[in-house]
Amino acid sequence: MHEEFFEKTDCLACANCCKTTSPIFYNRDVERLAKHLRVKPGEFIETYLLIDEDKDYVLKQAPCTFLGSDNYCSVYEARPNACREYPHTDRKRMEQILDLTYRNTMVCPAVLEITERLKKVV
Repeated sequence: MHEEFFEKTDCLACANCCKTTSPIFYNRDVERLAKHLRVKPGEFIETYLLIDEDKDYVLKQAPCTFLGSDNYCSVYEARPNACREYPHTDRKRMEQILDLTYRNTMVCPAVLEITERLKKVV
């Protein structure tokens, strides 16, 4: 269903995920983005991130600092792993992330449509 839906979906027309939520930034994401932006990891963290209630690094602001007015990502090649995997509807064991999938139905129209179709199959 993931492939089928995303063949006809233009995420650039929406970009709600980038406008409303923040990915979690792991150390490898910070290092990759800092290198891409030619800054030190500590400077990247201080400039763009904060620690949330779950003790994770997330963006200080929404929409994402790296989202352009055309909905393109200015750091696409170096984007965090969470962005690379979003919306996670192509995982082999999607049942392991049902809480996340539910939250994503409120952000991503594609996730909502895919879960609605899945409910009809089950």
